[in-house]
Amino acid sequence: MTRNPHPDPRPVTADSFAGYRRPDGRLGIRNRVLVLPSVICSHVVAEEIAARSPGAVAAPHDHGCGQLGADAEQTERTLVGLAGNPNVAGTVVVGLGCETVRSDVVAAAVEERGLPVRELTIQDAGGTDACVDRGTDAVADLRESAAAQGTDGATATADEPPATLGDLTVGVVVDDLADSTRRHAYPLVAELVERVASAGGRVVVAGNERFAAHPEETRSLVGDAAADRLLDAAGRPARATRIGTEAAARGFAAATGFIGDAPVAGVAAYGQRVDEADAADAAAGAVTLLDAPSRVEEAATGLAAAGAHLVLHVTGQGTPAGHPVVPVVKLSGDADTLAAVPDDIDLDARDADADDLESLLLGVADGDRTCAERHGLTEFAIARAGPST
Repeated sequence: MTRNPHPDPRPVTADSFAGYRRPDGRLGIRNRVLVLPSVICSHVVAEEIAARSPGAVAAPHDHGCGQLGADAEQTERTLVGLAGNPNVAGTVVVGLGCETVRSDVVAAAVEERGLPVRELTIQDAGGTDACVDRGTDAVADLRESAAAQGTDGATATADEPPATLGDLTVGVVVDDLADSTRRHAYPLVAELVERVASAGGRVVVAGNERFAAHPEETRSLVGDAAADRLLDAAGRPARATRIGTEAAARGFAAATGFIGDAPVAGVAAYGQRVDEADAADAAAGAVTLLDAPSRVEEAATGLAAAGAHLVLHVTGQGTPAGHPVVPVVKLSGDADTLAAVPDDIDLDARDADADDLESLLLGVADGDRTCAERHGLTEFAIARAGPST
């Protein structure tokens, strides 16, 4: 198993991992500077800044301009949540200068959390080229600050215990309800979820369509107040998706069986950090349901904003998408998919058990690259809360 290249005075074993300890005590498994456009108009500049800056990643999106009400609030909340992901060493927020979701507002919210952040706009910088130059300098400045604080190396000193499964927040999204997925992947994921919860870690599950299709069972699982948030009681447009239709037809157990028997603490809003949710929702050693759709690009962003270190993507379709902030681990039990795209799937669920899956996740936490990371595949999307102009 390949280990992180940075020095670590503590012994790292097969059931532990190294990482990056942030000044506030959070533990990251990647060490990335995030170049974050607040608006679609600045995403090309953000990408260019990241391309010129070693160790930086960009999160280009088509939001932030002309958004209204809850939709704009959700975008802003998500951007701030992403900057707070433990895999992020610091954030450069890039705006145009006239958008609805303003870069200075996003940066101020990040700074209020005590997180390293720099902010600039294309208009204030004097145009595209000048903004790219200033942004590149800002990334370098954040890197230097992290090095000075000792957050670009080992997780901890020899006096601190090694990081283990219980230190992880694992995001989970399943993009289908195929027989092969339910037969081969569900049991592995269910046991993994139970192990993480039992170890004191957190599991955050995307895929609100599965639960919205079974409101009574969902209310029994999380209670009325939390269920109302997940079931769109506030009147957002219904998400009439294939997953929701199939979930309604197949039943609650078939739709949600991959959660296993781990306790479900509650529900978090899209873009909300799990540790900032209600006390019950934030409980370690439990599952939190995230109000996020099953589409992997939108789900991974919501899970990253919630604080997931990595995302376990169960796919019968073989969608190869990764994510700029969190490693995305692909698990499939579909024979056709595994034959068609073997280099895009991290683990064959047909020939694996929960020990294999746990070992894979711990290896990724310790620096092993996923298939999507090796291929340089990153996809980024933010879910919509409603229509915008």
